[in-house]
Amino acid sequence: MMNLILVGPPGSGKGTQAKMLVDKYNIPQISTGDILREAVKEGSPLGKQAKDFMDKGALLPDEVVIGIIEERLKKPDCKGGFILDGFPRTVAQAEALGAILDKMDLKIEYLINIEIDDEELLKRLTGRRTCRKCGKGYHVVFDPPKNKDVCNKCKGELYQRDDDKEDTIKSRLKVYHQQTAPVVEFYQKKNTSRAINGLGKIDEVFQRITDIIERG
Repeated sequence: MMNLILVGPPGSGKGTQAKMLVDKYNIPQISTGDILREAVKEGSPLGKQAKDFMDKGALLPDEVVIGIIEERLKKPDCKGGFILDGFPRTVAQAEALGAILDKMDLKIEYLINIEIDDEELLKRLTGRRTCRKCGKGYHVVFDPPKNKDVCNKCKGELYQRDDDKEDTIKSRLKVYHQQTAPVVEFYQKKNTSRAINGLGKIDEVFQRITDIIERG
């Protein structure tokens, strides 16, 4: 049984690492956005409630999000464990998750926190470029096109998306740190929070994560 929470700032490669964990351990990645969409599609009572809030463009109250998470954790594919991604976002949600897991006689083994310096994240994210024509992605440092600002594939113009601009990223990182720090602290007090260095090759970062899981 392996129940994990994976956290990491925008640009940390958290999504890639989550997918690799899913493949290696054959446990589901539970992303809040995905399960909300699924609950709405299935039309469960909580899904209908969520849809009402989403249609109004309002933030979902904790009890709806927590209810949907609880429904998801009871599905058969979570029997061998799960990876929570994007939840809990607050200490109140972490406490509610603890109460759900207590009822199910489960616990969180580890919160794994992928740490990368903000300066490195800015370099990673502000360097991204996208082709206007075919949508192919590049990076000015790590994966540059053959000709500056021109797509190798279709010769379309490369541009920087608004959400890859420095001010937007700084603002996203600030929100991330404000939200995540108290949750990480909550699990540190329970001695289940583990920080890993997010720098290096994808496989090296993955090895650091699996070392934590397998050494216990």
